[in-house]
Amino acid sequence: MRFLVYDRLLGIGDDYWIEDADGNKVFLVDGKAMRLRDTWELKDTRGRVLIDIHRKMFALRDTMVIERGGEPLASLKRKRLSLLRNHYRVTMADGTELDVSGKVLDREFAIEYDGELLAVVSRRWLTLRDTYGVDVVREDADPSLLIALAVCVIHLAEKEREG
Repeated sequence: MRFLVYDRLLGIGDDYWIEDADGNKVFLVDGKAMRLRDTWELKDTRGRVLIDIHRKMFALRDTMVIERGGEPLASLKRKRLSLLRNHYRVTMADGTELDVSGKVLDREFAIEYDGELLAVVSRRWLTLRDTYGVDVVREDADPSLLIALAVCVIHLAEKEREG
């Protein structure tokens, strides 16, 4: 399953659609303005909130928190420093961990569980400059979670670059 995400999606207070490979709207990213922390909701086409995303306010390292139905689903933070690649660790609510690594600012990275590829984020497949793809490799993977992780990783990388 391939999804198309527009780079401007990271604007707080703006809403953006994520489309499937056929150009159908699948998810709405609803940026929440006027909040103390960076906050988004990932909604389906009917407007139901699938995932809440926000930056943890008080943490030693920047941390993004993902919730589903008001319950913690995952948290994400930078794993270690590297000159050429970014590394992030995702800790799921059940204790399992996912790894995210690659050139995040270039929109070229992978999401893995225990060495097995779950999704690839890339601009290489696309001709539109301001668009990147999230290619969900495993059929049993949760596309909304993987898209939320891509949003979080890119947001954290952008914050690090600015700050």
